Amino acid sequence: MKPILIAISALVAGVLLSVLAPQIPQSARGLLTSTGLVTASGVDARATPAASEAGHGASGEAEGTLRMDAARIETARISLATVEAGTLSRHLVVPGVIVPDRNTIWRIAAKVVGTVAELRKGLGDEVRPGEVLAILDSREVAEAKSEYVGAQVNFGLQKTLFEREETLWQRRIQAEQQYLKARNAFTEAQLRVHLARQKLSALGVSDQEVSGLSMQTVNGLQRYEIRSPGGGRVVERIVDLGAPVGGEGQAKELFVIVDLTSVWVELTVSTADLAEIKEGNRVRISAGGTDRRSEGKVVFISPLLNQDTRSARVIAVIDNKDHGWRPGSFVNAEVAIEEARVDIRVPRAALQTMEGSPVLFVRTETGFERRKVVVGKEDDQFVEIAFGVDAGEVIAVSNTFLLKAELGKAEAEHSH
Repeated sequence: MKPILIAISALVAGVLLSVLAPQIPQSARGLLTSTGLVTASGVDARATPAASEAGHGASGEAEGTLRMDAARIETARISLATVEAGTLSRHLVVPGVIVPDRNTIWRIAAKVVGTVAELRKGLGDEVRPGEVLAILDSREVAEAKSEYVGAQVNFGLQKTLFEREETLWQRRIQAEQQYLKARNAFTEAQLRVHLARQKLSALGVSDQEVSGLSMQTVNGLQRYEIRSPGGGRVVERIVDLGAPVGGEGQAKELFVIVDLTSVWVELTVSTADLAEIKEGNRVRISAGGTDRRSEGKVVFISPLLNQDTRSARVIAVIDNKDHGWRPGSFVNAEVAIEEARVDIRVPRAALQTMEGSPVLFVRTETGFERRKVVVGKEDDQFVEIAFGVDAGEVIAVSNTFLLKAELGKAEAEHSH
């Protein structure tokens, strides 16, 4: 009996408010409007007990809420995430091909005429910087080393004579002319040593090997070591043991070494999209049919266009320490052409549409609460939320269609 009396009283109050609403002062009308008792046109029907009961389910839950415990959430494979700030990126997808980094390709050539006496490295071998790849027998090198050794011997002799003449001249025992002659011979011998050393350096003989040359190492002067200027892997070995190299009509290159710890991606970008790409833009690389992904950045944009394809050559560099990216492979590249920092960002999969409005499902102590939101900017993966949720709240980000279906079913049952 009491609930019926309450309902009748509320109905009468509602009628009176409807009649008197135009006469309510503006300040009081604003207060009633904020509490939901009066709308802009009159009384809000939801303020009456009858409407309030209609907005609750059989379990007493408020409209837009759904009971669901942690075990049921886990069974439904509904993932949760905390709402936070982030970056939205707009991408341009273009085709590309993996090529070696041109800065890490070493073409090892013979700077002298000779014959291959030893091959220390073969196809596929790993090479460290400065490691010996091959040894040649070269008459040219033997002559240069002999010249250097001879210059060293002469320098030592002239130095001794100069020091002796200098001592005698200082004691006024020797004439100045004799002293000056000895000093000139010493200077000339010093210059010959310097020139002989420069000649060996030009032939590619290492400073360490030159420093070890003396009268005691006259044997094997024809041996010429070919060392690698950088690290990597031997991808080509052009000569065989005993082959003549360096001469007219003979092989000049011996090895090709490539370091594939980083590779280039040559992107083909049309003239319509070229203006949106800048050097330094982030690039995400993927290969069709695999789940392999890598990130890099654009390092070069050619100022020239290909006359046939009317496209520009764009180079991106990516890390390849595991050697998973092989030169020659075709890939897809997503170039980030615009980035914007937003205060609240959620995954696109977290959003659902109900009653024509985008909604999120916010985690509560008993389950989830449907929350209408206002969306802003968006990219391929995320959407900015301009209004509706706060940073730090926990929302459902996967299988949210299950929550939408469950809530829709519950509200349909409650309306009957």
